[in-house]
This record gives sequence, C-alpha cells and structure tokens, in this order.
Amino acid sequence: MWSLTSRGRNEINEIEQLSGESSHFSLSTGILPSLGVRSNRRVKLKRFIVSPYNHEYRIWEAFLVVLVVYTAWVSPFEFGFLRKPRPPLSITDNIVNGLFAIDIIMTFFVAYLDKSSYLLVDDQKLIAFKYLRSWFFLDLISTIPSEVAMKISSQSYGLFNMLRLWRLRRVGALFARLEKDRKFDYFWVRCAKLICVTLFAVHCAACFYYLMAARNHDPAKTWIGASNENFLEESLGIRYVTSMYWSITTLTTVGYGDLHPVNTKEMIFDIFYMLFNLGLIAYLIGNMTNLVVHGTSRTRNFRDTIQAASNFASRNHLPPRLQDQMLAHLCLKYRTDSEGLQQQETLDALPKAIRSSVSHFLFYSLMDKVYMFRGVSNDFLFQLVSELKAEYFPPKEDVILQNEAPTDFYILVKGTAVIKFTNPFTAVKEVKAGDIVGEIGVLCYRPQLFTVRTKRLCQLLRMNRTTFLNIIQTNVGDGTIIMNNLLQQYLKEMNEPLMANVLLETENMLAQGKLDLPINLSFATMREDELLLHQLLKRGFDPNESDNNGRTPLHISASKGSLNCVLLLLDYHADPNCRDAEGNIPLWEAMMEGHDKVVKILLEHGAFIEAGDVGHFACTAAEQSNLKLIKEIVLHGGDVTLPRGTCTSALHAAVCEGNIEMVKYLLEQGADVNKHDMHGWTARDLAEQQGHDDIKVLFQEKGRERAHIESSASVPILKTGIRNLRRFSSEPNIHPPSNEVSFRITETRPKWKTNNFNNSLFGILASQSVHKNGLATLDEGRVVNPVRVTLSCVEKDEVAGTLLLLPRSFKELLELGSNKFGILAAKVMSKDNNNAEIDDVDVIRDGDHLIFATDSNHS
Repeated sequence: MWSLTSRGRNEINEIEQLSGESSHFSLSTGILPSLGVRSNRRVKLKRFIVSPYNHEYRIWEAFLVVLVVYTAWVSPFEFGFLRKPRPPLSITDNIVNGLFAIDIIMTFFVAYLDKSSYLLVDDQKLIAFKYLRSWFFLDLISTIPSEVAMKISSQSYGLFNMLRLWRLRRVGALFARLEKDRKFDYFWVRCAKLICVTLFAVHCAACFYYLMAARNHDPAKTWIGASNENFLEESLGIRYVTSMYWSITTLTTVGYGDLHPVNTKEMIFDIFYMLFNLGLIAYLIGNMTNLVVHGTSRTRNFRDTIQAASNFASRNHLPPRLQDQMLAHLCLKYRTDSEGLQQQETLDALPKAIRSSVSHFLFYSLMDKVYMFRGVSNDFLFQLVSELKAEYFPPKEDVILQNEAPTDFYILVKGTAVIKFTNPFTAVKEVKAGDIVGEIGVLCYRPQLFTVRTKRLCQLLRMNRTTFLNIIQTNVGDGTIIMNNLLQQYLKEMNEPLMANVLLETENMLAQGKLDLPINLSFATMREDELLLHQLLKRGFDPNESDNNGRTPLHISASKGSLNCVLLLLDYHADPNCRDAEGNIPLWEAMMEGHDKVVKILLEHGAFIEAGDVGHFACTAAEQSNLKLIKEIVLHGGDVTLPRGTCTSALHAAVCEGNIEMVKYLLEQGADVNKHDMHGWTARDLAEQQGHDDIKVLFQEKGRERAHIESSASVPILKTGIRNLRRFSSEPNIHPPSNEVSFRITETRPKWKTNNFNNSLFGILASQSVHKNGLATLDEGRVVNPVRVTLSCVEKDEVAGTLLLLPRSFKELLELGSNKFGILAAKVMSKDNNNAEIDDVDVIRDGDHLIFATDSNHS
C-alpha cells in the first residue's frame, strides 16, 4: 500500500518563512500543493522518515557535494601516482568514506519522489526496495577502505579508488538545481559546469598517462623520461604539474613540443585521447548549445522575463513591495507551468467530458461546502466545477483590489488570506480554505468592496463572472438559491455598516428590476419581499411557476405565513390547489405551520383539502402526534381514513406512536382496524406486536360495539307498529301483525355526509357560513358533520326553513326548535319515518324533515 504525502516538512518550513516579514519570495524548491481537497495524502510523513526537501537534509546534501569534489580529484590521483595508501590522504579518505556510509544508512529513511504521480513515497519498505535495486551496491563498494582493498589484492588499491567516482552524480543534481535558482546567474552556472567537466577530464587523462610512464619497465623510454630520466626521484608535485601540462596541451591541440609520446603504448593512448577530446569538445559545445537553446528555452524565457520585470520596476521606480510581488508571481507561474506539472495545460488539452469529470473529482466536495452554493442542485455544481480555473498565489500578493471591476470571484482551496476593508472604517478578516471572496461585487453589480491579500502560499479557484452568469441563466432556480444565500445568510448576518448598506441597495435594485440576474417568484416569496413579488407579477411572471420539486410560490408563501404574498399571488390567479411532487398543497403547508389567517384566505379562494394527498397529510399529522391537525383536516372535509401511497394509514401511524387519544378519534371517523399496509400489517397487528394493551382493549370494545350496532340496525321497528325493513325512504313499508308490541330501536351509527355536496360551490359556501357563525366546532374529540335539516312545528304547522345545520347536541336541537317556534319543545320526530321519535342527533340523516312538539301534542 502506497503512503503518499502532498508536501514535505521542508516545504512547510519554506512557506512559513515566506509568510513572515522577509521580502524574499523564492519558490524554487519544494513541492506545490496538489489540486483539489479530496486526497488521502497526509501533511506529515511517517515517523523516522525524512523529506528530501527538508532544510537540514539539504544542508547535508550540500556538504556531501563538497566531499564529492574532493573524491573526484583524489581518486584519479591515487590511482595514477600512489601505489599504496599514504597519510594524510589515506586518513582523509577513510573519514570521507565513513561519512558516505552514514549517508547510505540515512538513504533508507529518505522519502523519494514518484515521477509518475509527482508524490512523495514515505513507505520504508518501498524506499528500501527502490534503493537496493538502484545505487546501493555501487555506493557500498565505493566506501570500502583502501587498507581493506590492499589486503584483497595489491593491484586493487587504485581500482577501488576509481569506483568512488560514482559519487559524481550528486554534482550533476546540484548543478540542475542551481540552474533554476534565480539567486544565481544562469550564464555563470552553465560556465562553471563546463569548466568543471573540462578540468575533470584533463585531471583524469594526466593521471592515467603518468601511470603508463611510472609502470613502464624502462622509465627512460617514456614521454616524461625522455626529458627527465630521473623523474621518479622528483617530488610528487612536480610530476603532477608535468602531467597536467601535457594533458592540457593535448586537449587544446596546441602541439607537443618537449612532451610527446615515445613508445607505442603512449602513441596509442594519445590517439584515443585526442579522439576522445574531439568527441568531448563536440559533445560539450554541441550539447550545451542545444540544451541552452532548446532544452532550457523555458528557463531562458523565465530568466528573460524576470530580467525584463526587474528592469521595468527599476525604470519606473516601483515600490520594493510591488517589485517583490511581481517577481514572486512570475516565479510561481513558471513553477506551475514547468517541472512536468503543467496542470492547467493538461486540463485544457482534455475533452470536455473528461475535464468535467476530473474537475468534479477534485473540486466538488469543496464547492458543496461553500455557503453560497448550499441547497443548489447537483447538476448546477457539476456545470460550475467544470469552468473553475486553479491558480497559485505566493505570499503577500494582492488577489483582489478594492474598487476594481468585479470580473471574477475566488474560492480558497489551501492557504490563508486576509480581507482588508478601508473607508469608512478598517477591519481585518482572515479567509481560510472553503471561503469565497469577490462574490458580492460579481452578484451585486458593484466594484469590489475590499482588498484580499495572501498571507502564505495559496491555491485558489477562479470563476469568471460572465461564465458564472451564463450558467445561472440556464439554472434559474439555483440562481434564486444563490442570491438568497448571499443576501439572507451572509450579508444580514454580518454586523457591519458597510454590508448593511450593500444589502439595502441590492434589495432596492432587485425590487426595481435593475439587476439582470434570473430572479423568479420563488426568490421573492422566500425572502417575503412583497414589493419585488409585485414587480415580477406585473412583468408577466407566471404565478404558478414551479421548481424541480413542483413547489410553487404559493406553497412557499403559505408555509412562511406571508399573508400579503399569498393575497398577491391569488390576485394574479395563482392556483390555490396546486400540488407539488409529494402531493402537498398550499392549504396543507399553512395548516402544518399553524398560519390560521392564511388558511382562511385560501379557503375563501376555493382551496380544499381533497386537492392534495389527504392520506399523506393524515399520516404526517399522526406521526407528529398532532391530534389538533388531524381534527383540522376533518374540519376542512378531509377523509383521515385514507392511506398514503405506501398503503399506510393514519391509524397505523397512531398505533405505532402509541397515541390512544388519536386512535379513538380515528375510530370515530370510521378508520378500519383490519386494513393492511404494504407489509401486510393491520392496526390490530401493530398494537399486538408493539404491546399497546390499552389500544388493543379499545379495538376489542370497538369491535363489540360495531357488531351490536350492525345487529340492532338490521331490522328497525318503529313505535307506530310498522317494522321498517327498508334502507331508504323510497322503499315500501311492511306492517307487522296487530298484536305485535310497538317499539323503536334507534340507529346509532354515524351518518356519512355526501361528498358531492361538499365539493359543490353551494356546499363550499355553506361550509364557509358555518365557519363564520362558529357552528362547526370541536366537541370532546368529535367533529359535527354539516347535516342539513328542515324544521317544522306541530302546533303552528309551519316550516322554519331549509338547509339549517344540525346542532352538535340533542339539547341544542331542542333549544333551537324552542327559539324558532316560541314553544317549549320536548320531543323531536322524523316526518320521513312516520313521525318516529328522535332522541339523539346521530340518527338524523342529511335532508331529514324534523317536527318539534310538546309532550301533549305528540302523536
């Protein structure tokens, strides 16, 4: 398992240094933060693992380069001029070898950079495996002491010394870093590298050529012996200088003069050496020219750009801080465009679909947390992240300037920045990852209100204003949510005079229609802005427009209790019975929130509860244990026994909640305890399964009562001696034998009101009349059905009128008859049932003709 990290400890130290008071903005070392925030990379490396960009480790590497320079000189020298170790070189060699042995051990704990992913690998097993299969054995052999090599073989002393030249690879890495460091002049770095390569070649050739003369069987017949037969008796310094003289003259093709090859071996060596020189010079000149012109063209352009910027700043006498900002930004731009990153170029080169997928993976989780985009659709965010541009800003650089044109806004991914307000007051606010800056100017059509300056290296996502507004034009609902988040959740919550003025001005512009943002009616109703709502309606906006969930402005206004907004929408012919995706209607929204005035207005404009999913409403109220809401549904004509889409009824929900009062009421309304839900459970089964003993007893009593009612109501017998076997008054009567005792069994089953009447215009008007007169009230958990009756009196033989609503109790019915006819009414009879006496209002049907009489006038 790979363990990856996005930056080393050195980068953290470097960024902290750059965020301080120093004016140095060099970013030539370290790893840039990776794009996005979705990553499993840790900020810190594993324990005992060292980052290759660690400051202390870089000092150690620089010290080793000095030792490599020493090795590059002494190894060929000992190979050519010494036959055995001689102090002080031997002592120094052993010390140097010991230091490189320490470096070998340390390398097993240094993370390495994976070239494919450009990430640091800090898994110790992977580090060891990579090192063992690359440079470990050569590094190990090159650290063998010279004394050990002499014991192995008398001829192995010089060979082991030559193996140490493997360490020269560190010098190449050093020059590669120096070439990109703007603290060093590029030209002189390249010249120094060329000089080092030339001197090393001359030094090695001199040592090898002297070795041929010193090991020859006849020293006098050698290139150096021809001019000095006793050269072996000369000092070591003179012999070395003589060899270097010959090597340089041969390399530069000046000619041989006094030093020239004598024997055949020397001639052969000279031939190959001059051929080597020819190739070396051609290689150095040709390749260096090619690398400078082509391979380092980007670096050269960078250096030219830096030089031009420096000259421009000096010529125009720019302040030092502004000069540092210019150079730091150019350096950071070079780093993001080079070193194999080319992040934005890579994204731009991809097809639109792949680029959108990559951006979605990198930035979606961050965008979803930004306050301005809370509540927007996934489609909108997917479109938005595809247009974001990732940019890096060095420390102390201005991202936004106060009063500049609002062309872009930025979202901070990593780093820290500071917002500075000036005029009429000064305040400082720190911006962290996930915050957004510049959005007020973009959305409110005004210059930027503040200056944003980075404190440390920052990665930001830039969104162009034109592109952003184009996306909003195709997602009007999401644009409404964004504006509401800005005005309601941000500007209002900031206790600052400047933001309060911005909020006021923006609201005025919205109300006057001066903003080109795709504001809709839902936005105005969410903010309860009556003026803006009126302006939009006058412009011809559809009052019944709906969002993705089917919610209309009337739904929103009703749920918020905005009476004036509701009246405005109804005046512009908004549908009071419109349903959303869940079956909710504005009337139910107002009932849920307890906005009685809005409920009354909706009823007056033709709203009725049956237009929505009444079963869903009843279940919701039961789940909330809200008996008052259940009664209100019944009051407005809703059937609370209906199930919702899952076949679950309000009775099921009430049993699950253990609400016995609600269960009693639902049973009074005719709820069926044996009705199954989608899982096959009945209300009786749920009470048994959940152990609601009181509800089980209630179900048993209700079952016995219903059985008794059905048996007693099957054959009603009237006191007049007529057995009534009919169900309707139009059926014939059957008279019993003359000796049969006359008696009457009243039917106590509650009568159902006719739905056709309630849904008719006349029924609605009658219902409203009941509400105004206060007759339709709740009485001990029972709602009185609006039953119409005709009243008359035996004594006065007159009819008081039709369509009078039945009072809620029998006592009130007697009082009503007494007041109407001016008598002391003691009995009530049904004319449609052969003057059968009535003693309970529950047996009276809709449309019955009632006769009032005293005890003396009863017949």
